[in-house]
Amino acid sequence: MKKGWIIALVIVVIVILYGFTSYNGLVTMKESTTAQWQQVETQYQRRFDLIPNLVESVKGAMAQETAVFTALADARTRYAGAQTADEKAVAAGQVESSLGRLLAVIENYPTLKSVDAVRDFMTQLEGTENRVATERGRYNEKVRDYNTATKRFPRNIVASLFGFGELHYFESADGSENAPQVDFTS
Repeated sequence: MKKGWIIALVIVVIVILYGFTSYNGLVTMKESTTAQWQQVETQYQRRFDLIPNLVESVKGAMAQETAVFTALADARTRYAGAQTADEKAVAAGQVESSLGRLLAVIENYPTLKSVDAVRDFMTQLEGTENRVATERGRYNEKVRDYNTATKRFPRNIVASLFGFGELHYFESADGSENAPQVDFTS
């Protein structure tokens, strides 16, 4: 009888220890994912800081392209007002779409590309876009690891008991696979 109690006690201790380590592991993974999203946002901020400088450098030579500038400013405003990571991802997609149209316009103005300020901002923006892509990829890796951990048995029991829900991957905006079209006929 005494031996049965000892075995039961050992099993209970093992289950409790597993619960603690699983919980702490999930907390660590979720915080790591949150920190990685902050890295994505840091790169978004760098992009948003560069955009007004690029726009101002281009504006004088392209006064007729005000629709592109307005769309870009509106998209930046929507991003600033977004509250959740999902809302920010959607707003960032809108910024990318508008930015793509601006870059297409610049490509169609060869003399504009030769202006030093525009060229310098374009180079910085290209570097920033690479950083954004890298940080997004890292974020998605963290989300994958976290989601996998919350779905695997028996950790999924601990995850559901303590409310560790599924996180969303960063996905590109609809239509982002298509190059922006610029029409100079109007």
